[in-house]
Amino acid sequence: MSASQSAVRSRAEAVKVSRMFDWFILWAVFWVVLGGYHIHYMLTGGDWDFWSDWKDRRLWVTVAPIVAITFPAAVQACLWYRYRLPFGAVVAVLGLLLGEWVNRYLNFWGWTYFPVNFVFPSQLLPSAIALDVILMLTGSMTATAVLGGMAWGLLFYPSNWAVIGPLHVPVEYNGMVMTLADLQGYHYVRTGTPEYIRMVEKGTLRTFGKDVAPVSAFFSAFVSIIIYFLWHFFGRWFSSTEFVKAA
Repeated sequence: MSASQSAVRSRAEAVKVSRMFDWFILWAVFWVVLGGYHIHYMLTGGDWDFWSDWKDRRLWVTVAPIVAITFPAAVQACLWYRYRLPFGAVVAVLGLLLGEWVNRYLNFWGWTYFPVNFVFPSQLLPSAIALDVILMLTGSMTATAVLGGMAWGLLFYPSNWAVIGPLHVPVEYNGMVMTLADLQGYHYVRTGTPEYIRMVEKGTLRTFGKDVAPVSAFFSAFVSIIIYFLWHFFGRWFSSTEFVKAA
């Protein structure tokens, strides 16, 4: 084997090792994002994403999208500024959903015996796809923040309606009108959760009508724009040359 062939072979092996190392780093970063996003969502989204009777048309529609857009904004900005890859939001949401399903299946159902249709996680993937598609089409973080943040908040409730809709059907139980989700909550009472805290829907929200969900969705969309602007700076900082040199 000539010296040139040996050099080419050595370079090919070095490139192969480098690629394997890159895949290992990406795999590790994915789990770091999964863990951080999951903990953040559990602490901020909290009970509004745990139980079907807390998935109401006011607080759940408002709180869940606002606290969920944080990590997708940061990861999307990091991948876009550093690598021009427009799928950061989908990667972040897939990591969150993986962690959520592991938690709900093994912990909520396997350990404490809550039925899965009482503790299923919220669906965020359509909102994440819209966020990434807008970034890919516009190439602008400002347009993504405004249009994508608006789409993120507005798509949340329709994305979850196929699952949550049947649980919002009104039923009469012991002379009271409630939803099927409420009925689940009465039969599966959580430890240390008083009834006055568990009943998150008040007043006209129990009439199964009005315009509560659209108003909540538009408010959530507006705040999601602001939160996206804030968190995308975290991703931009992590992708900056100064941070890479410091690391």
